Amino acid sequence: MIQGIARWLGYGVLAILAAGILGALYAGLKLVSYDQAEDRDRLEQKLVTLGKMSARVDASAPRPNFVVIFFDDLGYGDLGAFGSTAVETPAIDRLADEGLALDHFYAAASYCTPSRAGLLTGRWPARTGLTHIVFPTGHIIDSGLRIMGLPVRLPADEILLPEALRLAGYRTGMVGKWHLGDHSPSLPNDLGFEHYYGMLHSNDMVPLPVYRNKEIAEPAPADQTTLTDRYTAEAVQWIAANADEPFFLYMAPNFPHIPLYASAEQDGNSSAGLYGDVIADLDRSVGAVMEALRKFGVADDTLLIITSDNGPWYQGSAGAVRGRKNMVFEGGPRVPFIAHWPGRIAPEQRSDSVVTALDLYPTLLSLAGVPLPEDRIIDGLDVRATLLDGAPTPDTRPVYYWSGSSLLGVRMGPWKAHRRHRVSAGMSGPIIYAPEKGPWLFDLERDPDESYDVSQTRPATLGRLLQNMTAFDNEVAENPRGWIQ
Repeated sequence: MIQGIARWLGYGVLAILAAGILGALYAGLKLVSYDQAEDRDRLEQKLVTLGKMSARVDASAPRPNFVVIFFDDLGYGDLGAFGSTAVETPAIDRLADEGLALDHFYAAASYCTPSRAGLLTGRWPARTGLTHIVFPTGHIIDSGLRIMGLPVRLPADEILLPEALRLAGYRTGMVGKWHLGDHSPSLPNDLGFEHYYGMLHSNDMVPLPVYRNKEIAEPAPADQTTLTDRYTAEAVQWIAANADEPFFLYMAPNFPHIPLYASAEQDGNSSAGLYGDVIADLDRSVGAVMEALRKFGVADDTLLIITSDNGPWYQGSAGAVRGRKNMVFEGGPRVPFIAHWPGRIAPEQRSDSVVTALDLYPTLLSLAGVPLPEDRIIDGLDVRATLLDGAPTPDTRPVYYWSGSSLLGVRMGPWKAHRRHRVSAGMSGPIIYAPEKGPWLFDLERDPDESYDVSQTRPATLGRLLQNMTAFDNEVAENPRGWIQ
């Protein structure tokens, strides 16, 4: 009997080994054969759509300049203009005083890659397929994504904001973190940016060289202590070279994403430690960019926008809201937002209108006289009236909260619903305890930190919001990429 059991165990071990070998072979085959490729018809349709958009550009539009500064992991509470008393940000606070600050602005996601995809396409990241973070080619996670057949770069059939603005004669430049793919046809220069200087990934990934266009300008590992200063110098130089024409500058600093590096000039000077030093460097950078706009005579013709890709990670402040980066609580996607445009945006404006990063796409195109593409769903709204005139945004527009490809929450007006999902109980140690909780309903006007579920007293409101999420799930399932034609 004992021999029979041993023989049976031996067969079991052999079966497990065989399954492991077959699994490894299958994974290897999937990895070797993986090729993310766009549908040829869709690429051709993109060219047709761009041609139609070009033919409909409003030649009489005034063509203002646009500068979008998109910080990495800057929290809602990390700026003086949004309540920080630990970190000093005089240059940014001055721009807030001279313009508009939004208290309810949402990134497209609560972490890097999908947030950037949403900003530059005006579409919820689920429509691009990039609901996850991309890693350098060859990284173990990159290999895992390829084995699963998931995208490792932004599909080249998307029409990005710089591509659309170029139809109206805009010069387009990018300085900073890309994080939408590290090879063609999904590099910045492939998708509308005439000039690029920066890093293709987050500053905690390796290898991490600095690129100038498609060539390595500084081999890995790049010196991150001087990175903010070099980005600033590049941005100022680019503004100087393009001040005589309408331009779009997308500046995406790698900080305050960790690891943190401060300049030699600032290191140790902040009362908020290294994090405060890094924020001080970023504040000086914004001040230098604004000074360049004034120096070259284009400040009054430039809409300057300052915001972040998501909330704070291990350090930093999300302000008086619950949650942080990677979460669907407010601290994940709700971020600071400042709009500055002398003569067009009155000083000392503050608004609680709900606006998202997706809205910048149709808003900037509208200001430039460029029509929206008609072959795809654009989820963003034109919020010119909100930015320029203080008009409220509609309470009926949904703001979605994602965890990966899972839609877990929606906000409409003051109401926010959570589907049932895992929520960290705040325990530390080797066991991660994250039980499922919900569904929940929160009134963000009275309860901004999502502390008190009112679903039992407002069941109809909860039901309406849950139905909205179900309907959107079904829409994406039926038309994953959101094509219209």
